[in-house]
Amino acid sequence: MALTPVEIRHLELHRSWLRGYKKGTVDKLLAEIADSFEEVWRERADLADRLDELEVEATKHRELENLLRSTLVSAERAANDMKEQARRESDLIVKEAHAEGRKLMRETAAEKQRLDEEIRRIRGLLRSALEHLDEQPTAEEQEKPEEPALPQPQPVADERPESSIRQVAG
Repeated sequence: MALTPVEIRHLELHRSWLRGYKKGTVDKLLAEIADSFEEVWRERADLADRLDELEVEATKHRELENLLRSTLVSAERAANDMKEQARRESDLIVKEAHAEGRKLMRETAAEKQRLDEEIRRIRGLLRSALEHLDEQPTAEEQEKPEEPALPQPQPVADERPESSIRQVAG
């Protein structure tokens, strides 16, 4: 049976007929036992209070741990989602760049073909112009008007008098 310190203090011991006890010594011993027991009870109560505080604190720490764990899991998910989204965006950008590159290549090929056709057309025009020029008389030939052929004077035997020659020369 467990006794409280108060019960120990109010404990009364009955004397037997044959043997007795020294009341002062026994009362002093009971007082020391009661004091010691009281101190143990106080310590027990303090420890129980401390245990309650620690249990509350441990509960808070467990809740905080669970919160941190869920936050960490959420952060990992968010990071993975962001990585996946960045990967998808980069794939999309690469696809768009490839499509734009193919478009530019098609446009460049079309422009090259157009320029090649234009070069062929201009070369054809130049050939025809050169052929036309070859058929036309040169500028020197065009500048010389064709003169009617004059009869060449023929030497005539001395039919003229010498005086007429002098007149012309003189």
